[in-house]
Amino acid sequence: MVPVQRDSVTAYVALGANLGDASAALRRAMDALDTLPGVSVLRRSSLYRSAPVESSGPDYVNAVVQISTTLSAPELLLQLQMVEVAAGRERPYYNAPRTLDLDILTYGHARIDSAQLTLPHPRMMQRAFVLLPLAEIAPELVSAAARRSIADQPIERI
Repeated sequence: MVPVQRDSVTAYVALGANLGDASAALRRAMDALDTLPGVSVLRRSSLYRSAPVESSGPDYVNAVVQISTTLSAPELLLQLQMVEVAAGRERPYYNAPRTLDLDILTYGHARIDSAQLTLPHPRMMQRAFVLLPLAEIAPELVSAAARRSIADQPIERI
């Protein structure tokens, strides 16, 4: 069987962690993403610290990366889940504290609504821990109105 050759797509991936050395986990994850077949990390945001949203446990450390990928969106999701598992990610309950969380925010201009994947990410425009790192590396994707809507959410660049 001949592998399907795809054009490269620009995607954005959010990273978060709040267990263990979260900053180190995010840095390792960014490096791991850059080694995935069919994935190149183009830009990395700074790290940001924020309180858990709809979750519990210690503060989160978050970041966003811009990638170029020849993987399909479902293939990319599977690869991200494998990176999470390698980092010790467990899913004991919804929104449990985590060693690593990787979410596809956008995949080119794709709109996907399946049981496994919804793109663009349905809650990304409501969360400072996504929008501020995204705005750092892709300011054209975050409108002034979106920035104002999350202005009351405490977050700090670290």
